[in-house]
Amino acid sequence: MKMSGKFIGAHVSASGGVENAPLNAAKIGANAFALFTKNQRQWIAKPLEPNSVESFKNNCKIVGISPNYILPHDSYLINLGHHDEYALSKSRNAFLDEMQRCEQLGLKLLNFHPGSHLKVIDEDKCLEIIAESINWALSKTIGVTAVIENTAGQGSNVGYKFEHLKQIIDQINDKSRIGVCIDTCHSYTAGYDLATKDGYEKVWNEFGDIVGFDYLKGIHLNDSKKELGSKVDRHDSLGMGAMGVEFFKWIMKDNRFNNIPIILETPDEDLWESEIKMLREFELG
Repeated sequence: MKMSGKFIGAHVSASGGVENAPLNAAKIGANAFALFTKNQRQWIAKPLEPNSVESFKNNCKIVGISPNYILPHDSYLINLGHHDEYALSKSRNAFLDEMQRCEQLGLKLLNFHPGSHLKVIDEDKCLEIIAESINWALSKTIGVTAVIENTAGQGSNVGYKFEHLKQIIDQINDKSRIGVCIDTCHSYTAGYDLATKDGYEKVWNEFGDIVGFDYLKGIHLNDSKKELGSKVDRHDSLGMGAMGVEFFKWIMKDNRFNNIPIILETPDEDLWESEIKMLREFELG
């Protein structure tokens, strides 16, 4: 029997405590997962309880999921590219708290959306502020890699072009602690045609040339409710959206995506188990 090289999971609930997330991942047959380490709708959350931290680590061992394949996500409230000094400071402190939570939990990655210029500053300035924010947070933490997620380019969000990701990375002092997560729905609606075979090859070659696969630390694997280049961020279940099912077959057969967390953020969590099974069949079939 062929061995799997892919680490596939979903963004699972941590309701009732972070220690429940690995158990929820195991229930859907995952060998990777994402989670929020705090309520993502709140700026400030109470510190992690020591017994929760210990239980989280123990449960990860019990279900056999390594920290290498856990991709926590920070709060959507955070904007590391904010033009306003007070709002930026608030975002930076919240981001630092998220990094420190990852440190406590023994996690190695923190995924985040880069930020928004809010139509007040230009994209280059916003990207510069984001890089400064990341440098500041990295200087105050150890062992956790900041993982920038590409965006669909909705509203005033930056990060919808591979060039934006490179621009941030180029300004990071410690290149060993910066990486990217590519969201397939975001890529598609930002204008990267992953749904045709020629487009698929072209997009990933472009990513390799501009950013580099060494920086790829994770994938958010989602279909899209909206069409190519629409710049609208609406995820769909695998094979049910505008991208179609063939893309998911190609990526499961592509060795460039081995040994990183591949995380579903598809909208129907009742389908996660069957989606993971389907992806395994594509990979091993």
